[in-house]
Amino acid sequence: MVQSTMKSNNLNNTAPQPQKSFIQSLRSHQPISLYIFIIILLAQFLPSLSSHPVPPPIPILPLPTSQQLSWQVSEMALFLHFGPNTFTDTEWGTGHADPSVFSPTSLSAAQWVTVAKEAGFSRVILTAKHHDGFCLWPSEYTDYSVKSSPWKNGTGDVVGELAEAARNAGIQLGVYLSPWDRHEAVYGKTLEYNEYYMGQMTELLTSYGVIKEVWLDGAKGEGEKDMEYFFDDWFSLIHQLQPGAVIFSDAGPDTRWVGDEAGFAATTCWSLFNRSAAKIGGTDPKYSQGGDPFGHDWVPAECDVSIRPGWFWHASQVPKSGMDLLQLYYKSVGRNCLLLLNVPPNSSGLISDEDIQVLRDFSDLRTSILSHNLAENAIVSAGSTRGGSDDCRFASQRILEEGIYTYWAPNKNQLSWVLYLEFPEALSFNLLEVQEPIHMGQRIIEFHVDILNEKGEWKEVTNGTTVGYRRLLLFPKVKTHLVRFVIDKSRADPLICYLAIYLDSFSILSNEPIQAPDYTRMPVKFFSKLRTTLNLFKFSSWV
Repeated sequence: MVQSTMKSNNLNNTAPQPQKSFIQSLRSHQPISLYIFIIILLAQFLPSLSSHPVPPPIPILPLPTSQQLSWQVSEMALFLHFGPNTFTDTEWGTGHADPSVFSPTSLSAAQWVTVAKEAGFSRVILTAKHHDGFCLWPSEYTDYSVKSSPWKNGTGDVVGELAEAARNAGIQLGVYLSPWDRHEAVYGKTLEYNEYYMGQMTELLTSYGVIKEVWLDGAKGEGEKDMEYFFDDWFSLIHQLQPGAVIFSDAGPDTRWVGDEAGFAATTCWSLFNRSAAKIGGTDPKYSQGGDPFGHDWVPAECDVSIRPGWFWHASQVPKSGMDLLQLYYKSVGRNCLLLLNVPPNSSGLISDEDIQVLRDFSDLRTSILSHNLAENAIVSAGSTRGGSDDCRFASQRILEEGIYTYWAPNKNQLSWVLYLEFPEALSFNLLEVQEPIHMGQRIIEFHVDILNEKGEWKEVTNGTTVGYRRLLLFPKVKTHLVRFVIDKSRADPLICYLAIYLDSFSILSNEPIQAPDYTRMPVKFFSKLRTTLNLFKFSSWV
């Protein structure tokens, strides 16, 4: 494995000229002896006659762990904010609500999991304990939990029911355990509370089977007790008890907050990051949004957003539309991130019908647009191929195969990196997808896409910066029979594992940037007015 070196592509806007053959290049020099000529020929061609294949390129550091790879390819997770706040119409509970308020009449974790699975989500994450300190499992360390509620006469276990439902449906499970606890008396006493927190974490990670993600943050209200969290101890415990889990926080160690709660990343988004430059509860949002091309750690971003204005269910609020979620998908999953969409169960204990319909619309839109790669029958060629054109392991045609473990690789030390897609007949499209084999490192810094127009000239239709696991770019509709994908800058020789084009007939492009409101900081009573005046839910523009 090697560290990166920045490289630039010198390709201009004209069609590439064929390189001189080896024999032609010899003719341009002074005459040489036959002996020297033969030696040069042997040096040039003998390697290609070898029976040994060219090995794969060296991965470029940093690299993702197997747990991070599993997390990335899952693409989307469903967040479930549920607890006393659901019944008291609040976002941040005080920790003093009587446990008797928690009384869902029709709670069905199986319904939550079914909704998630049918909408294409492969993971669910539950607020096992939110800031109010109320536990959705019967913790031995406090009575402020479901065991003191009227639900199932105090014998219920929401975490347990969700774990069973997820396991039966083949859906991954994650838990959120809030560090901030507004109920627990020892909160503010460093040693005592860290012991308490780790005791509860141990309960969650040893009682409910496989946990794939542990979610925590540095949220805390103004004027609250000072508290030092032993994060390193927590992280070690989590990895010890659930070695297959990733840990989310503002600063990793496995996945990071994207820096806003609007559900989208910056247009440049590196999985590379310096954990030493980040602090839980105090990381620069701009640094989180973009990552760091010189980062020494692999910490990809997670984009959290709620389907409704608040994180908990409120009867007065309405969800976003399916089109809103599609645009968020383009700007999260399509910008090398995971989309964590909160869909809060209502006070009966079910996901509301209107939210389910929005998720169905979202799923239908994705299927309609992304289920068919218009380039699947293209003739693909490249400026060069590692190991030569006869080496199918790195051939340009590999970019039409789904999955990250097969890829096109160019020859070393090329002046340009170009892929061509030629279609039997002209196609109309307005959406590009490109993926890097991230197990080999994130490489591409800048790229652009050209089409051959009616005049036989190359015309740029879109450009971008980072790629990573998945990049989706929407642009005005074009029609052509020949596409040129050009990598302009890369940390090392670029690798492409998938390239696709689609026609999105639903999205409307706009030049107005999306604002990123922080919903959790706004009182619930103001949302109806905000929705009217600021139109918070129309995410049809592109930043």
